[in-house]
Amino acid sequence: MKLLFFRCLVFPLVTCLITACASVNMKTATDIEPQASEPIIEAEAESQGANTVASEEKTQPPKPPVKDTTNADNYQRSVDTALEFCEASQVFWAEGNLDKAIDALDQAYTSILSVDTANNPKLIQQKEDLRFMISKRILEIYASRYTAVNGNHNEIPLIINEHVTKEIKRFQKHDRSFFIRSYKRSGRYRGAIVSSLKEAGLPEELSWLPLIESGFKTNALSSARALGLWQFIPSTGYKFGLKRDAWIDERLDPEKATVAAISYLTELHNIFGDWTTVLAAYNCGEGAVLRRIRSQKINYLDNFWDLYQKLPRETARYVPKFLATLHIIKDPARYGFSFDELDEPVPYEIVQIEKQVQLKAIANKLGSSFDEIIALNPELRYKATPPDTPYPLKAPLGTGEILLAKIDEIPKWTPPQRAYEYHRVKGGESLYLIALKYRTSVRAIAEANNIRRKHFIRKGQKLKIPLKDKKYAVSSYQLLDGGKYRVRRGDSLWVIAKRFNTTTKEIQRLNSLKSSCLSVGQLLQVVRQEDILDDKNRESYRVRSGDNLTDIAKKHNMSLNQLLQINSLNRRGVIYPGQTLLVLGTGMK
Repeated sequence: MKLLFFRCLVFPLVTCLITACASVNMKTATDIEPQASEPIIEAEAESQGANTVASEEKTQPPKPPVKDTTNADNYQRSVDTALEFCEASQVFWAEGNLDKAIDALDQAYTSILSVDTANNPKLIQQKEDLRFMISKRILEIYASRYTAVNGNHNEIPLIINEHVTKEIKRFQKHDRSFFIRSYKRSGRYRGAIVSSLKEAGLPEELSWLPLIESGFKTNALSSARALGLWQFIPSTGYKFGLKRDAWIDERLDPEKATVAAISYLTELHNIFGDWTTVLAAYNCGEGAVLRRIRSQKINYLDNFWDLYQKLPRETARYVPKFLATLHIIKDPARYGFSFDELDEPVPYEIVQIEKQVQLKAIANKLGSSFDEIIALNPELRYKATPPDTPYPLKAPLGTGEILLAKIDEIPKWTPPQRAYEYHRVKGGESLYLIALKYRTSVRAIAEANNIRRKHFIRKGQKLKIPLKDKKYAVSSYQLLDGGKYRVRRGDSLWVIAKRFNTTTKEIQRLNSLKSSCLSVGQLLQVVRQEDILDDKNRESYRVRSGDNLTDIAKKHNMSLNQLLQINSLNRRGVIYPGQTLLVLGTGMK
């Protein structure tokens, strides 16, 4: 009964969790490998069971241990045996024996049920990791029942149907120039990709996947923040070993990204077994595809095209687009294409750089093209080697010794100091408290982040905090002489009114506008002449406890509108003790 309850309740919950994550981020990784301790085999019988698991035929899982709730050693032994059952399940699954694989996971779950973590807190993490592993493995096994797991590992079916024909026609007309340019660029990278695919035992046709992913551009960036030749989003790239920090993003490196892509495609093929389905999962994530498969209410995937209408529009086009590419590459003349010579791969050699230098300085010393050095090292985000660590720089072939001889002549580069740093707003924080923490003012933070309602910030919001003695420029939003503002692209009357604490009707009245239509570069009067104060007539006032905006305005012979205008406040604005406001100078009272 417990095992039936586990399969019926835990498995759907894990399934919902993983498929929900996949629907938020395209290509989101759902295979997070849990940490588990190495099994400690203390008895000869257990060792015998583990060796039997590895046998090729008639594999039998080890028997569960006798429960002993009084001995901590027995609890650890139960955890170790549960891990052995998990390993046995993996072997059964690889052999195609799904029933025995699930039975082994049931035995593993039975083993960890006997573990009392209340008196053995050191086992809590191991027990939770095993629970997660068992749930994930059951999900994978059940998912494999919904897919064709016996696909040919070295074959991509070259299908031609109405969907593929439509994509071929699109390449022949609207996307023709894109296809030709991408094909030309492929010569620079495809040779190395094909070699890696052969080594991994994957179809060579997958080497054309970057053509539809990125057009063979190493710096291609999608609207989903996928980057590089193989279009990895950060989370999926991290899962497959692509590092990313302030100076380096390995998604941009063609060689490293190719290794990661091959690992991802191999994993997807182990799940689906059908290359067309694998390509769909590569585009939108395995969770999204599995969700569509389950909605068919059948226990196998007979044909990818059964899923076609249920997939997201971009993914539904993705597979036919790839197949159309293969058809054109195979017989370009048939489809009206003739290609120029391919770009040649750029040979290079590795030089270890021990200090931070700019690529431009390296190019000048070598007499090479700056663009060539950048193309060889696309993962360097700021066109400079990272600080405080040696970096294997790719230099044009034959220039390595020259670079090493002249490296001391290249000055160490120090990046300019930032004028601000970042702060993530926490629960209960206000601009006043944040300003105190960084020894700045509320107004400076508001200006740096273009905040007009100074009392309104959100938990989790990322703020730029101007550093001490650094002035943050916001001149693009400042008024011109006479209280006028020049309209910028994207502006509207409502945006301008909110920016300068006025109303759209007031701006229309001041400028005699009959409609809300604006043109870029148009000058608008946004402040009444009587409300305009020169800088020389302003002075600072530090807010005291008990002050309010109306009292401050009266105290300095100002209208409330004048006070609000010169401090970028509104009538609902909140002020804090110690805050500095601009007020009318003594010479104007």
